[in-house]
Amino acid sequence: MKLLVRNLARTTTEHDLRVLFQAHGTVTTCNLVLDQETGASKGFGFVEMPNAEEANNAISQLNLSQVAKSKIRVKPAQN
Repeated sequence: MKLLVRNLARTTTEHDLRVLFQAHGTVTTCNLVLDQETGASKGFGFVEMPNAEEANNAISQLNLSQVAKSKIRVKPAQN
């Protein structure tokens, strides 16, 4: 299941995001969306988790949680 993670702190790295979600299950890919000109994070990214039950658990545990002083939002991504 592909998840959209929004409202990330600009300082959050792909590694930080992967570690956060791995606490809830297997993560196959983790991508932050970066500004093409500056290379800085745009504050959102995508995480893919192959197990739907683990992904749904991650959504329920992480949605609206505080990460690096930002209240993140996690939901299934639109394909």
